[in-house]
Amino acid sequence: MMSSATAQDALPDVLVGPLLRRLAPDRLVLWLVGTRPLALTLMLRPEGAPPRRLALGAERLRRLPLGRHAWLHLIDVPLATPLPQGVPIAYDLKITDAPGAPCIADWAPHLLHDGETHPCFVLAERHHRLLHGSCRKPHHDEPDGLVRADAWLAERRNTPEEWPAWLLMTGDQIYADDVAGPMLTAIHALIHRLGLFDETLEGATVADSQALYAAPATYYRREALLPDVESSAALQERFFGGVRKPVFTSANAHNHLMTFAEVIAMYLLVWSPQPWRLIAPGTPELDEANAALFREERAVLERFVAGLPAVSRLLAHLPTLMIFDDHDITDDWNLTADWEQCAYGHPFSRRIIGNALLGYLLCQGWGNDPDRLATLVDESDALLARAREHQGRLDKAAHDTLIQNLLRFQGWEYCLPGAPRLLVLDTRTRRWRSERSPTRPSGLMDWEALTEMQQALLGAPAVVIVSPAPMFGVKLIEGIQKLFTLAGKPLLVDAENWMAHRGAASVMLNIFRHSRTPGNYVILSGDVHYSFAYDIRIRQRRAGPRLWQITSSGIKNTFPDTLLDWFDRLNRWLYAPRSPLNWFTKRRRMAITPRDPDRAKAGERLWNGSGIGLVDLDAAGRPQAIRQLDARGFDVTFPPPGERAGTVESRRGAQAQPASRA
Repeated sequence: MMSSATAQDALPDVLVGPLLRRLAPDRLVLWLVGTRPLALTLMLRPEGAPPRRLALGAERLRRLPLGRHAWLHLIDVPLATPLPQGVPIAYDLKITDAPGAPCIADWAPHLLHDGETHPCFVLAERHHRLLHGSCRKPHHDEPDGLVRADAWLAERRNTPEEWPAWLLMTGDQIYADDVAGPMLTAIHALIHRLGLFDETLEGATVADSQALYAAPATYYRREALLPDVESSAALQERFFGGVRKPVFTSANAHNHLMTFAEVIAMYLLVWSPQPWRLIAPGTPELDEANAALFREERAVLERFVAGLPAVSRLLAHLPTLMIFDDHDITDDWNLTADWEQCAYGHPFSRRIIGNALLGYLLCQGWGNDPDRLATLVDESDALLARAREHQGRLDKAAHDTLIQNLLRFQGWEYCLPGAPRLLVLDTRTRRWRSERSPTRPSGLMDWEALTEMQQALLGAPAVVIVSPAPMFGVKLIEGIQKLFTLAGKPLLVDAENWMAHRGAASVMLNIFRHSRTPGNYVILSGDVHYSFAYDIRIRQRRAGPRLWQITSSGIKNTFPDTLLDWFDRLNRWLYAPRSPLNWFTKRRRMAITPRDPDRAKAGERLWNGSGIGLVDLDAAGRPQAIRQLDARGFDVTFPPPGERAGTVESRRGAQAQPASRA
């Protein structure tokens, strides 16, 4: 993980990317970060069609400065002649203002599969196959599901019809609120190496970003730097039982990201091996306990970094769509109205949240829907360009104004046409605040947002819905969260599920029960750190919608194994099909039938293991196959109820089994 690089080493032209983002036959969107503003030419070689050479002028290439030696590039190319679908399209990016006009094979050979000279992509004719997953925490001691996905794709590189139409990242692409000590030292080393922009900090115990990086409490003690306002004492008592705590509610906020530069550096370090080759982060002075933790985390991170070439290769071959969840910003983001009042009422906590959201805009959101986010990007560009002209420091007033506009923005959700239609929901910023009490959980979407969702469903025979949190989760776990909510402690158990708010749950269920919403609806989710699949139908109706809740989590995270075993077992006992407890749930008019994973012990319904989900859809938008590509190298299948396939074996023994092909 650690490099011997020095400040005198030459910087590569490209740090991260390219990442394939929103691709269509008539428009291509690619994202990359370079160490300078690059002049680029895009080469396309569709199989069976003439090659194309596209010079990327100002109308096709947008460059935003992130620091002295860091420039974000968004390539957005409309095509008058559509590209063919269903065939490999090799592509290349030539850096035309560098000696020899190097291509990808020169400046990023790790992006190529063995024996290949160019990366490629496939434009699917319909959304027939989807990869999906969430929750990728670098220092969680499990293998990386994106590395597994790259190996899976490499086995099928000569069969383009088997390639997924999209890689859907359904939340927690980074953990801004839970950062390992060695990762934070690497972040600071990269900030220094690239000269990422500084900023002034209001309401903090330090004056600016440089003072923050040098503060004695900057490693493993950042909760001491987080805002703790006397006026919020009563709120803190409700959150934490009277123990003095900061505004933020993450239990792992010891290394919470705070500045815009830290957020940007985190994105660069989780998507590419190149930044790691430029830095030599040291070991800070720590007490004995934290020094031991630092060594443990460094060993895990070294394995994470070793997989980054494969991760970069995957992101250069599959078009990727993303949406935030809480850890992309901070734990419990907008969970209750009280949380919002407390967090947004202090200038430092508002800045921390805003910096993470600005990082999401530039690194994730922009590639999802460039047109819808154009105004926010223009405002960001003005702020960053001004910083470049003023000694690399962000203007405080303009920075605060941009953050205020980001926090007020409504439009992070997006919809893609196709068969089936793909609808990606924002379940974080348009919350339905509780009218009973500001301490109770907010609904994941307010009435207006749910109405917009219903309009997107009407008239569509099939829709894939991306909801970061499962719409239909595990009843027992939701019941436990409800008990903590009634006791006034929703934050202790992350009580943010669709059923936690009466109004939001009722409207969502009524949408699916409505006579004008027939068809097939596949709901893809993550968040919970275990995987499961449900078949859902409306009771006492022969016709009407059919639903499937498919949850894959996490890409690099898991649930405590013993605890999940108990939850799974108790849920089967307490909420068996004939259990009267089912009639006390909000979804009692829905018949929910779990699918048992084929590699789990008999009766188990929840799979606990890092990996990534894979779902195949038929022409009517119904799941033909539901799988979890476990990061340990084998597949887990969720066959239809009554068709449990394969050998029944424990999840612990499954690790030794070989991978199976689709």
